[in-house]
Amino acid sequence: MTKKRFNILALVFVTVVINYMDRSNISVAAAAIGEDLSLTKVQLGLIFSAFGLTYSLLQIPGGIMVDYVKPRILYPIILVFWSLATLLQGLVSSLAALIGLRAAIGVFEAPSYPTNNKIVTSWFPEKERASAIAIYTSGQFIGLAFLTPALVAIQAYYSWRGLFIISGLIGIAWALIWWIFYRDPRDHESVSEEELNLIREGGGLIDAGKKRTEEGRVDFTLADLREAFVHPKLWGIYLGQFCMGSLFIFFLTWFPTYLVEFRGLDFIKSGFLASIPFLAAFFGVLMSGFLSDHLVRRGVSNEASRKGPILIGMLLSMFIIGANYTDSTALIIFFLAVAFFGNGLASITWVFVSLLAPKRLIGLVGGVFNFIGGLAGVITPTVIGWLANDGDFEPALLFIGAMAFLGFCSYLFLVGKIERVGEKG
Repeated sequence: MTKKRFNILALVFVTVVINYMDRSNISVAAAAIGEDLSLTKVQLGLIFSAFGLTYSLLQIPGGIMVDYVKPRILYPIILVFWSLATLLQGLVSSLAALIGLRAAIGVFEAPSYPTNNKIVTSWFPEKERASAIAIYTSGQFIGLAFLTPALVAIQAYYSWRGLFIISGLIGIAWALIWWIFYRDPRDHESVSEEELNLIREGGGLIDAGKKRTEEGRVDFTLADLREAFVHPKLWGIYLGQFCMGSLFIFFLTWFPTYLVEFRGLDFIKSGFLASIPFLAAFFGVLMSGFLSDHLVRRGVSNEASRKGPILIGMLLSMFIIGANYTDSTALIIFFLAVAFFGNGLASITWVFVSLLAPKRLIGLVGGVFNFIGGLAGVITPTVIGWLANDGDFEPALLFIGAMAFLGFCSYLFLVGKIERVGEKG
C-alpha cells in the first residue's frame, strides 16, 4: 500500500508556513514602518486590519470556489498573486498603498484554508484527519516560531523593504513546486488502489462534491448558502473560531510591538523571545491532533476526543491575562506561552467542518467558518490599537482573555453532540 497522502500533507504543511510568513512579516516590520513613515498605532492597526477585512469577506466566495476549482490549479494562482502583493509592500511608501496591498493579500489568501480542509478531507480517513489537520495547522506555529528570528535577522540586514521582497519571491517559487507535485487522489498516478480504498472506506471524501447537472456543471443555489447558516451547531464552531482567532491575531500582529515598546525589550532579543509562545502552540496543536485521533481509535466519543482538547485549550488561553500582573520577563513569556499552547491545543477546530458540514458543502461551510473566524483579523487589531494607543496593553490582554472564555462557552453549549447536520434538497 502506498502512503502518498503523507506526501500531499507535506506540501500543504509548507504552503501553510509560507502563508503565515506573508501574514506575519508585517508584525516584524511594524515598528520600523511606523518609524520610517511616521505612523501612529491606530494607523498601524488599520494596516493590520486591512488583511483581515478582505480575507474574511471573501471566505464564502473562496469556499464556493474551492468546490469548483481543483487545488492543483487554484493554489498556484492564489500563491503567485498574494506573493506579488507581499513583494510590492517593499516598494511603496504610503499608508494607503500599504493598506491596499495588505487587503490584496487577504483577497488571494482567502481560499487557502478552505482548500487545505478540502484536501485533507479528500486524502485522509476520519481516524487520521485530526492528526493531519494538526500537522498542517502546526505549520503556522512552527513556521512563525522559527521564521520570527529569521525574519528579524533579514530585516536587520536588508531593512523592512528587503523583508517583504524576499518573502514574496519565496512564495512565487513555491507556487511552481505545488503545480508540479500536487494531484487529487483520483488523478495521482502513483497512488495505489489499496490506499484509495483505505481513504474511502475510512470516510475520506474522495468523491466529495456538489450534485452536478446532466451537463456536468456544479449546481449551486441560494438554498446551499442558507444551509450553512441555519444550524446552531455550525454557529457554535463559527463563534468559537472567531474567539480563538482573537488570541492568534494578537500574536500575529501586535506581539512584537508589545514586547519592544510596552515591555522594553530590544528588537533582536524580542525576536527570539517571541518564538517561545509559537513553539508552545506548535506542541499544543500536535498533542491535540494525535491525542484526539488516538482517542477516536480507542472508541472514545467525539464529544470527548474532539471537543475536549478545544475546551481545555480555550481555558488555558485565558492565562494571557496573567502577563498583566508581573514585570518579570520570564513570567510574562511563561503566561503568553501557556496561553498560546492553549490556542494550539484548540486549533484542530477545522476537524469540525469535516464532521458537521453537509458532505456536498464542505468548501462552503469551510468558507463561512473561516469568514467569521477571519473577522477577528478585522476587529481585534483595531480594538487592540485603540485600547493600547496610550502605550498600555493591559486592557488589550483582558479583552483577549474574555474572548477565550466566550469561545469556551460556544463549544460547550452551542456545538452539542457531534453529528453531521441535515441537508435539504
